[in-house]
Amino acid sequence: MGRVHVRAHGAVPPERFVAALTDFGAGREEIWGNSDPRHLAVHDRGETWAEVTEGSAAGGVWQRLRYDWSVPDEVTLEVLDSNAFGAGSRWTYRVESDGAGGCHVDLTIERVPTTTRGRVLDTLLGLGGGAWFARDLRRSLRRLESASRTPA
Repeated sequence: MGRVHVRAHGAVPPERFVAALTDFGAGREEIWGNSDPRHLAVHDRGETWAEVTEGSAAGGVWQRLRYDWSVPDEVTLEVLDSNAFGAGSRWTYRVESDGAGGCHVDLTIERVPTTTRGRVLDTLLGLGGGAWFARDLRRSLRRLESASRTPA
């Protein structure tokens, strides 16, 4: 099982980050660049949860996830099905205020590979996943900051 832990800072409030992370509408890929709209499907949704299939163009990995944001300042993505990772795989975002209108994001990713593709990706991510996921998280925060400044 692979594990990656990264942190990033953004100039958006925690609630804005959580709202963007749990918005599965059109344009999601503009903030979350690794989310390929061709793989996005919302299966069911409640007030503080959603069951969603998402995928990435890079690597061809898709995951059916249960998003849960019932705990304040935390969003957990539990993998329900995937072509690479299985039960026990999850993403946990903990978001807290920086006291100046921005947020600190603490992301932990746990992977349980279940296929050859998953094992290969798990090995590669074990070597450079921390840097890749940290850069991706910072990029998403910059995009969110830019989108927040753009008048509606």
